[in-house]
Amino acid sequence: MNKTAIISGGSQGIGKALVKKFLSEGFTVYTCSRTGDKLKDLTTEFNSPLLHTFVADLSDKKQCQDFAGWVLGQTKTIDVLINNAGFFMPGQIQNEEDGVLERQIEANLYSAYHLTRAFLPTLQAQKSGHIFTICSTASITAYTAGGSYCISKFALLGFTKVLREETKLQGIKVTAILPGATLTPAWDGVELPESRFIPADDVASTIYSAYTMNPSTVLEEILIRPQLGDIEL
Repeated sequence: MNKTAIISGGSQGIGKALVKKFLSEGFTVYTCSRTGDKLKDLTTEFNSPLLHTFVADLSDKKQCQDFAGWVLGQTKTIDVLINNAGFFMPGQIQNEEDGVLERQIEANLYSAYHLTRAFLPTLQAQKSGHIFTICSTASITAYTAGGSYCISKFALLGFTKVLREETKLQGIKVTAILPGATLTPAWDGVELPESRFIPADDVASTIYSAYTMNPSTVLEEILIRPQLGDIEL
């Protein structure tokens, strides 16, 4: 039986690189996106019977539960869960539009919270599995244009730390990934060379490497930055 990876937000960026990596390693992959057309493109590009897609906006609790229910209707085991869904909105607390904090928290924090809670009973019953959460350098560094995005990512790292403490005696590994500027569509329009960014495939390879470590070992946090350092938000 193939191992199973669940990757939220898998249609582009780091999520797409993760789908590519885990498919290449023979995993059955379940992923979702808010945009059906992007999922169709993903399916066409990878052309793999191991890839299964579902349209869902994970900033909505009901759609989180729908995605989880769909996955659990097709597999009874989970080897890897990667909480990747989320988005970036630049701004400052003092002047960003009303509602930005709520949207960032819903997409970047609540999606991981609700999705993890939906799959935890399965992971606990099998006493195994690895949960990765895509945080950010913005989880540990306040940027002047980070605003509510930084707040949501600080909270996401806190969520991951709490989850690690709760589950470490249950056979479940938990890892926070903190990438800096990664070459994804989020940086479209920025006039910087590709060499200034982390390739998304490097993030995916790092996560897979962390997954393959000995059962007695866990990398709790992985900080990844461009060689030349952070790009100021």
